Amino acid sequence: MSDWSAGYVADIGYTYGYYAELNPLRVKLAFLNNGVAFPDFGTACELGFGQGMSANLHAAASVTQWHGTDFNPAQAGFAQELAHVAGAGANLYDEAFLDFANRPDLPDFDYIGLHGIWSWISDENRQVIVDFIRKKLKVGGVLYISYNTLPGWASFAPMRHLMTEHAEVLGSEGGGIVRRIDGAIDFAEKLLQTNPLFLRANPLVGERIKKIKEQNRHYLAHEYFNRDWHPMHFAAMAEWLEPAKVQYACSAHYLDQVDAINLTAEQISFLEEIPDPLFRETTRDFMVNQQFRRDYWVKGLRKLNPFEQAEQIRQLRVLLVTHRPDVPLKANGSLGEATMSEDIYAPILDFLADHKAKSLGQIEQAVKDRGIRFAQVMQATLVLAGAGHIIAVQDEAVSSKAKKQCDKLNAHLFVKAKGSSDISYVASPVAGGGVSVGRFQQLFLLALSNGKKQPADWVQFVWQILQAQGQKLVKEGKTLETAEDNMAELTAQAQAFAEKQLPILKALQIA
Repeated sequence: MSDWSAGYVADIGYTYGYYAELNPLRVKLAFLNNGVAFPDFGTACELGFGQGMSANLHAAASVTQWHGTDFNPAQAGFAQELAHVAGAGANLYDEAFLDFANRPDLPDFDYIGLHGIWSWISDENRQVIVDFIRKKLKVGGVLYISYNTLPGWASFAPMRHLMTEHAEVLGSEGGGIVRRIDGAIDFAEKLLQTNPLFLRANPLVGERIKKIKEQNRHYLAHEYFNRDWHPMHFAAMAEWLEPAKVQYACSAHYLDQVDAINLTAEQISFLEEIPDPLFRETTRDFMVNQQFRRDYWVKGLRKLNPFEQAEQIRQLRVLLVTHRPDVPLKANGSLGEATMSEDIYAPILDFLADHKAKSLGQIEQAVKDRGIRFAQVMQATLVLAGAGHIIAVQDEAVSSKAKKQCDKLNAHLFVKAKGSSDISYVASPVAGGGVSVGRFQQLFLLALSNGKKQPADWVQFVWQILQAQGQKLVKEGKTLETAEDNMAELTAQAQAFAEKQLPILKALQIA
């Protein structure tokens, strides 16, 4: 492995993922639910941005000035390509953390984000990051950091070690990382078939191996097969970050903030008796067997008084981004699947069904005659936002400024969709970041931008693209062989897109 990679997998690119938690706009709902003051976000930084999808979508869809680095030059090159196309002024580099931290041209930041990278780097690089946060995060600024967590990884960590050892010791270097991963998974399966005592003591390991076998090999290479791989307890993270002078604010994962779907009444009472907030978080992780944390920290945590909190919550605007009839009244928490109260959720969803931005104060007024209290509106907002059905929206003045950048970036991404399904997110100036849109839906949007207004025209447009590449659709795991079957499936998708998705994409100012 090349020295510049510092033990990190570099011979296979990371996936083109987008991570909504990196969107500074999400901070408001999370902080307001906890009564914490949040800053305006004029400058932001992402460390270890991978292919740069999150950094570029957030830069294009906002007026925030983004900076960032990723050590892999191929990934940084792709990120810089997107930055150039969008024209949003994102400054993205291919520098190691230490070199980036020593750049003299970096501003101080209102927001610094790291997704996952903390778990896969050395202690030396962690110290560089902590020093960077201490020096460059403004007073009142927010740190988002996600990482693999104990105790959730405790049972699988030995198996992960064995698999990486197999890839390094017995895997064929000339075969590439994908073949080494496949060989390691095959070895792990054969080991478990011998019914070792380890499996009997940790029965869920077998299910984890089955899930791993189905996952994208690019993702697995970066998730499991780096030299450094260090899940840690929340308390250890707090100790690491203490020199950076940041305080824990709350989880960035909205559903984590809803105790009713994660904890029993007995567990809630137990936690309430723990006075120290950091130790309470560590204890809570044992209750839910936390495997991955997504947390906000802030430099100089300031509490809002109840009046300020309520007023600011009421001003927060949200938008329904799922077709109203398709919103399930279900939510998944640590306790499993929970059923939402139709008496509370149906009136709220009906009020949002026109896909127009509404403030929580407007929702409160619209449903108060149904006996729905404001606290219930707030909890429903957290649950629906956590499940991805509603999003917070930007001020219209900001959306208006960002729209041209989003249009340029999206046009570029739509063209890329002609040859690949790698990228499944586009930029929304309303959302302040990325929105999931699949390959065929992107191609329907490309057809629309080329003046083709009817679903039948979109189908012809997309089928010509697929035919030119010898590609066919897959339905229910089976390849559709005839042109008629492919056209029929495309027609069904185009009609569903026109009915369900297009109105939402128009509301998001993507279409």
